[in-house]
Amino acid sequence: MQQIFNFVIRNKTFLLFILLFSIALTLTIQSHSYHKSKFINSANGLTGGLYGAMNSVDQYFNLKTENNILAEENKLLREQLLNLKTTIDSTFIDSSYAQIKYRITTADVYKNSYAATNNYLTLNKGKNDSIKTDLGVMTSNGIIGIIDNTSNKYSRVLSILNKKSRINAKIKSTNHIGSLKWNGDSPLFVQLVDVSQFAPVKIGDTIETGGESSIFPKGIGIGSIASFETDIGGDTYNIEVKLFNDMTNVGKVYIIENLERNEIYNLENNTNE
Repeated sequence: MQQIFNFVIRNKTFLLFILLFSIALTLTIQSHSYHKSKFINSANGLTGGLYGAMNSVDQYFNLKTENNILAEENKLLREQLLNLKTTIDSTFIDSSYAQIKYRITTADVYKNSYAATNNYLTLNKGKNDSIKTDLGVMTSNGIIGIIDNTSNKYSRVLSILNKKSRINAKIKSTNHIGSLKWNGDSPLFVQLVDVSQFAPVKIGDTIETGGESSIFPKGIGIGSIASFETDIGGDTYNIEVKLFNDMTNVGKVYIIENLERNEIYNLENNTNE
């Protein structure tokens, strides 16, 4: 308390000036409407700026939470679309029955390689999240690869930028089927091979998953035709496909599980007559 008294005594002239100036300023603002309106506008501008800055900081720190919420909402929408498409594509449709064939899990990419000959991604979901091998992985733009190994908390994805990768794909406009692989050159392009020479191939046509496996549903985007040529034998096309995904920048992904996969696998591998 004594320090406060000493401060006031030492600065009494300055403090008196501030007091008188404040009184004069208040009386001026109160007695003139123009000055009053200017003061109010300035105060509003200052407080608005402060609130805006605080709101921006708050939004920045909440971005991760908001992104996770959006990813979950997108997951639900994609799950519904895949299952609805499966129901519509069925030969006989019961309007009271919606076929639940696919389940989607969101995941974050912890590691992504794209410059090696055989590239992989590491995801933060594993066996504890019911993730298994041979599940498809995609983003909102298109396919990423196939899970080939799992631990309790993580899983590894065989990227489409891997020379071991082989994925069933087709030309969207014609339904001609081929095999998608990577020649190891550019992370921007993959190759669709073994496409029939009778296919009316055009630059710009969309390439998508063919659906002839239990991993990816039919119709998931892959890329567009950048160029094409016939192979040495002249019987098929080799097509250069520009990827929809930027494989050098992958963050959130969706893991697709075909709930009928085991039934399909057991049927295809049943050797009993």
